[in-house]
Amino acid sequence: MATQNTKSGGLRAAAAVGLGMAVGTLAAWAAQRPVVEALRARVERLEQRAQVQQQANLSSQQQLHWALLSKAMDDSDLAEVLDLYDASPKKRRQFLFANALYTNLLFYYRIGNMTKDEFFKRVRGMFQNPIVREYWYATQQNRASIADTEEAELGLLVDDLLRQLEEAETEEWWVVGEPPGED
Repeated sequence: MATQNTKSGGLRAAAAVGLGMAVGTLAAWAAQRPVVEALRARVERLEQRAQVQQQANLSSQQQLHWALLSKAMDDSDLAEVLDLYDASPKKRRQFLFANALYTNLLFYYRIGNMTKDEFFKRVRGMFQNPIVREYWYATQQNRASIADTEEAELGLLVDDLLRQLEEAETEEWWVVGEPPGED
């Protein structure tokens, strides 16, 4: 019987040590919880600042893009620098404007002002214009060089939509294609 008592006493002591460790761990966690929460809040603020900065950078880039395209559309000598299409001056200006329209939608999506579904629907409307379609086909090689980017993914979405629009047997273009939904 003395052996049994020693075993049960040892089990009680081990349980007490285990319980003490658990209580100690909980106490340490409770003491550090405000520090962990403060760190988590700081990380969230830093992530928000980074997102705001990224949106500001994209906005600045869009303004610069528009300024450059505007100069090229207004000055045929400058437009020749961007002439990758071997097009007439009139067609070149039209392509530059089509590029500005598409890029505007792209930036609008990238800064979070429109969903992918909205982007899809607006592009579907924009591509009813034959000049915009011609621009899109003329710039196919340019898009091939930007693989594995968000812009490339959206370009493939537009390529697929354009194929569906051309194959559609309906005049109701606004129902052609399945909007992508959100990721």
